[in-house]
Amino acid sequence: MNSLNSVLIHGGRVIDPASGYDEKADVALVDGALIAIKNIASDFKPELTLDATGCLVLPGLVDLAVRLREPGYEHARMLESEMTAAMAGGVTSLVCQPDTDPVLDEPGLVEMLRFRAEKLQQARVYPLGALTRNLSGESLTEMVELTEAGCVAFSQAESALSNTQVLQRAFQYASTFGYAVWLRPQDAFLGKGVAASGPLATRMGLAGVPVMAETIAMHTIFELMNATGARVHLCRISSAAGVELVRQAKAQGLALTCDVSINSLHLTDTDMGYFDSRARLNPPLRQQRDRDALRAALADGTIDALVSDHTPVDDDAKTLPFAESEPGATGLELLLSLAYKWHLDDGISLSRAFATVTTGPAAVLGTALGSRQGRTGQLAPGGLGDVCVFDPSKGWTVQADALRSQGKHTPFSGYELPGRVRYTLVGGRVAYAAV
Repeated sequence: MNSLNSVLIHGGRVIDPASGYDEKADVALVDGALIAIKNIASDFKPELTLDATGCLVLPGLVDLAVRLREPGYEHARMLESEMTAAMAGGVTSLVCQPDTDPVLDEPGLVEMLRFRAEKLQQARVYPLGALTRNLSGESLTEMVELTEAGCVAFSQAESALSNTQVLQRAFQYASTFGYAVWLRPQDAFLGKGVAASGPLATRMGLAGVPVMAETIAMHTIFELMNATGARVHLCRISSAAGVELVRQAKAQGLALTCDVSINSLHLTDTDMGYFDSRARLNPPLRQQRDRDALRAALADGTIDALVSDHTPVDDDAKTLPFAESEPGATGLELLLSLAYKWHLDDGISLSRAFATVTTGPAAVLGTALGSRQGRTGQLAPGGLGDVCVFDPSKGWTVQADALRSQGKHTPFSGYELPGRVRYTLVGGRVAYAAV
């Protein structure tokens, strides 16, 4: 990482969704902070000037759904590779899931992960603590101790919690201390299939996951929120019916936010092709009407954030028959290009498209951080020097071997995507520069 203390980003179009700023301007950074946009002091002498001509200068991306596979894969240097992938994707802040090996249910494990991540001096890592011990759904973790160790919220990851009484106690505990609970809505019994229920899954002979596996869980969550006052973030909703329930819950004033993955935003169940395990995902890809509803809800703000749902899966676990393969796909390096593609496809404004990967998720994370809230996801004088310089003219083809993540599998493999990250700066330092 470049250690220069003063940097000038010259000639780019600065877009800051948080303030609505959109203008060609220079950006100055000193000692890790952004000190000025456009009105640069005449005596400012940068030690490094980055040419951003023809590029968009954006806040560093905030990704709410990343698996770093540590603790668990230290021998494979997994943390290093996934953080490098984050830098190549312009992601400067990320929330990591608790379903590691071992699970993030002990303060020492959280502290170790944060120490290792900070030592790399790349993306800012915000761990989710396990809601229940070992994600077993039986007994609650010590949320106070995990928060003191650095956890920003609590989650069951992909482990559905079937015991409603335990979930009620978790909400009561979290509400008492002001913590947020992050859940992917899924019924523990209806959600055991491998593809979205529908004509295609039936023809392929694949066990289906009905939409009600999502909506039944959401009804339960909302009832418990009403009773306890808990704050909840719904992770990776996938259906039109789910979107409608979110709209209703927000209209009722529940303390609710939610996100959608790049996979569900762009793909449908037909992208499974002929049992292509790269499209084996959780939640499963649903029908076009669901995808259309998700895109509309992200555009109008019903859905707060777009996430990569980055899940690196190795070859041994992925190159299996569809139903036996491990769900998940790499996504960190694709997130920004796919947000930009959504802008191009649907005519969404640049500010709105980029808000879903900057200020939107930053607001969710800020709520989770409470008094520790950082100024992530925005470009503001005096704020963090986390910046992404994105070249919209540089199209690229997704090729597994070229991805920096150790997870090479993605349903977007072979896709032509628009735009590429030219520079990523974290704390005013150049953490990534395109070759």
